[in-house]
Amino acid sequence: MSQSKLVKMDFKAGVERESTQYAESGAWYDVDKVRFRAGKPENIGGFEKRIDENFDGAGRELITWADNRRLKRAAFGTSKKLFEHDGDRIVDITPVSASTTLSNCFSVALSANTVTVSSPSHGRSTGDFVFFTSSTTIGGNILLGTDTYPVSVINSNTFAIDVATTASVAQSSSGGGTIHYLLATGTDNAVAGLGYGAGVFNAGVCAAGGRGWNQPTSVGSSDFISEITQWSLDNWGEDVLANRKGGCIYYFDTDASVVPVRAVKVSGATNSTPTTVNSIIVSPNDRHLICLGSNQFNTTASPNGTFEPMTVRWSDQEDFTNWVPSKDSTSGEVILTDGTQVVGGVRSRNAISIWTDNSFWQMTFVGPPFTFKFSQLGTNCGLIAQHAATDYDGRAVWMGYDNFYVFDGQVKSLNCTVRRFIFDRLNVAQKDKIFCGINSEFKEVVWLYPSTNSTECDSYVIWSPDENYWTYGSTIFTTFADKAVFGNTITTGTKGTANNLYNNEPDGMYTEDGEPQSSFIESADFDIASGNDIMFLSRVIPDFDINDGALTFSIKTKDFPESNNEREKPAPPHSVNNSTTKIDMRARGRQGKIRVSCNAAGTRWRWGSIRLAIQPDGQR
Repeated sequence: MSQSKLVKMDFKAGVERESTQYAESGAWYDVDKVRFRAGKPENIGGFEKRIDENFDGAGRELITWADNRRLKRAAFGTSKKLFEHDGDRIVDITPVSASTTLSNCFSVALSANTVTVSSPSHGRSTGDFVFFTSSTTIGGNILLGTDTYPVSVINSNTFAIDVATTASVAQSSSGGGTIHYLLATGTDNAVAGLGYGAGVFNAGVCAAGGRGWNQPTSVGSSDFISEITQWSLDNWGEDVLANRKGGCIYYFDTDASVVPVRAVKVSGATNSTPTTVNSIIVSPNDRHLICLGSNQFNTTASPNGTFEPMTVRWSDQEDFTNWVPSKDSTSGEVILTDGTQVVGGVRSRNAISIWTDNSFWQMTFVGPPFTFKFSQLGTNCGLIAQHAATDYDGRAVWMGYDNFYVFDGQVKSLNCTVRRFIFDRLNVAQKDKIFCGINSEFKEVVWLYPSTNSTECDSYVIWSPDENYWTYGSTIFTTFADKAVFGNTITTGTKGTANNLYNNEPDGMYTEDGEPQSSFIESADFDIASGNDIMFLSRVIPDFDINDGALTFSIKTKDFPESNNEREKPAPPHSVNNSTTKIDMRARGRQGKIRVSCNAAGTRWRWGSIRLAIQPDGQR
C-alpha cells in the first residue's frame, strides 16, 4: 500500500446552500449558533435572564436608551401589553382605554378565589386586563388592588377575575370601586380569514372552482390574513412615544415612573391628532414625530380624516401634539406612490428611510415651506415586515419578499448564499414577526424570523457587511437591541411558555440561561483528493482553539453524490479537547464531509483548518 500524504482542507467563510451539497464543495453547508471571524467558524455566546421576572405576551418591539440621569432604560411592546424596564424591574405601562366607577358590582363564593364583576356593556374580551382603585374589601378579606387581572368574559355585562386570596365569606352584588380597562389585548398570531366577508371578493375556493359573493371562504383558504398586534416605539428625549399598529399615539414620561404610571394618549387640537396610525418614527435632527400610514388631516371630520395607508404625516417641529398645518407650524403630510401601504421606516444618515410594500424612499428635512423632501430610490424592493429593516453604518439594509437588499447610494440585491433556504422555510403567514437588529460588537446584521415549524420567531439569519458572509441558526429571541446602552445586546425571548428579557452574549458566557448551549457546523460534500479514486482516510490532524471541555468531530465518506445514508461510510464521532493532536480513523470514499459540534456548558471554541492523511484505496 502506498504511503499516505497530508492534505490540508480549508472552507470558505459563511454558509452556502443555494444548490446541492456536492455543488457547494469547499463551503460550509449547515450550521447552528456559529459565526465567522477572519473567515473561521466559532460558536456564538450564550444568554441569561436580565431580570428574574417574566411578562405577558411575546415581544414585538424593543428600544434602549439612557435617561437624563444616565439610568439605563428599555421599553418594549408585546402582543398583549407595553412595558418599561429601568434596570431593576419591569413596569407595566400599558395605556388605560376606559375607566368606570361602579357600586354593588362584586360577587364571590365562600372559599373561592374567582370574583365576578358586573359591568354593564363592558366591551371586554377574554384575555383583556383590568385593575381597580378605590375598591372595597369583598368576601371578607379580598382587597382588589392595582395589580392587573386577566378577565374571563361571562357575557356582555359580566366578567370574572381570579385573585390570589380565597374569600372568607360569601358575598353577592356588593362592594364597588373604579375599574380601569387596559388597552385591549391584540392578536398573537396571524390567522387566515374564513367565513362570510373574509378576503378578496370572489376569490375563495368552492366546488365550482371559485367563490361567489354569497359564499364563505373555505377551510384552507388564505386570501385574507388577520394581522398580529404590532408596536413601534421611539424616544422623545428621555421619554417614550408608542403606537400600536392601527391605533393612536401614546406618550410615557420617564420622570413620573418613580411612582409607576402608564402611557397616555397623545391629543392636541380637536380632530387633528392622528388616531389611526400604522407606525411612528422621530426624525433625528429636526425632531418631528412622523406617522407612517395614517389618517389624513381634516378638522371637520370626526374623529379625524380618512385613513390612507400610503400617507406619511408629521407633527410640528418639537411639538408632537400639534398636527395642524399652518404658517406657524411645520406639520404636514404627503401620500406616497408605488405600493399599497407604507410598511416601515428607519433613521439613516441625515434622512429617514421609508419602505412601501413595493418601493424604497428617503425623506429628508429641507425646512419651510415644504419641511421634507421625498425621493423614490427603488422599486420592486418592498419591505416584508415593519421591523425587517435597519441602518448599518449609514447603509439601509432590509429583507424583502424574496431577497435581501442594501442601499448605499443605490438599491442593490445582496448576494445571499442562503437565500433559498431562508425563504423556503419562512412561515409567510407570520412574516410580520420578522425583526431586524444590529450586533455592533461583531459587526452583524441579524434577522429573527418564524420558520414553517413555528408561529413565533425560532430562527435567525446573519449577514456580515464587513466580511460579507451569511450564517443562520435557531433562537428563542423575538426582538433585538444593540449593546450601546447595556454593554451587551438585550433581547425579548420566549422559552417554553415564559416571556423574559435577556442579556445576550455577556462576556465569557456560553450557556443558555444556565443550561448547555449546543452548536455545530457541517461542511458540504468535498472531493477527497481529485475525487476519481476511492481514498483511504487514516488520520485527521485538527486545528482549533478551545477554552475548556471538548468538541465532537466526525467525518462521513461516500462514493457518489447521491448515495443514500445507508451507503455512507461514517467514522465514529471523536472527542476533541486541548490535548488532542490527531484523530486516528479508518474511512473510505471519493467524497467526504466533516462536522464539528459542541454540547458542553461553558465551552468556547474556534475551528481553524484541518489536514487529512489519505492514500489511494482502489480504482473506480
